[in-house]
Parts: sequence; structure tokens; C-alpha cells
Amino acid sequence: MAGLHLIKLSAGSKTVESMARWQASAPAKGPDGLPRHVTRMWPRREAELLDGGSIYWVVQGLIQARQRILRLDEVTGADGVRRCAIVLDPQILRTTTVPRRPFQGWRYLRPEDAPADLPAHRQDEDDLPPELSAALADIGVI
Repeated sequence: MAGLHLIKLSAGSKTVESMARWQASAPAKGPDGLPRHVTRMWPRREAELLDGGSIYWVVQGLIQARQRILRLDEVTGADGVRRCAIVLDPQILRTTTVPRRPFQGWRYLRPEDAPADLPAHRQDEDDLPPELSAALADIGVI
């Protein structure tokens, strides 16, 4: 996994599964059918993000998953404002769980600070309750 990454809160998601359901819905997809996240700001480090970068999702205060960034599309809202659509690979990969405090917008995440992907045999595991996941992550179990 090369490139620079983004980290973003998945606002309104209670679990990775609920985030996946939202991304599968029509309002979350672009005209090409791929999930996208529309944001006000255009990343200045676009070339680094597109060189193998992912968006790491914070769900219920924990980094729990990532998706590869495919491209950045310009979109114009109904208000005439130019925005950035971060077009994502539909495959959501589970990562090791890492606590993360709330923040607004998105932030850059260096590759060396990104949590590791869970092994393939653990990708389909059910979410643990957020409190249990946070406690286990705090003591370094997950």
C-alpha cells in the first residue's frame, strides 16, 4: 500500500455494515455506480492520494475500515459551488481497530500511521460493540 491516505469520520454510521449499506444506496453513488464521498475541499496532495491511497473510516470513534481511492471528480452542487467527489473502490477492507477522537472534515494520514488490514480470513467478521472494540484497542488486543 503506497501513497498518502485520508482519514474521515463516517458520520451517522453505527457499524461498518451500516456504512456499506449507505454506500450501496443510490444517493451515495456517482453516475458510474461507484460509491463516492463529496467534500467541500479539494485535496492539494491529489497525486499522492491517487498513487495507491485509501480513505480510512472512523466509525463510532474507531478506525475500522478503509477503501481505495480511485479518483477525484469535480462536482457542482445545486448551489453552484465546486466540490470534490472522492470516488471509492466499492470493496471495504477491515483494518485493525484504532481509537480516534472526533474531528471535522478529513485529514491526511501518512502510510506509516495507517492501521494494518485484517487478514483475509477475518474480513467478514461481525462488528464488536463499539465500547468493547475501543477497550480492546486501548489495551492492544485488536
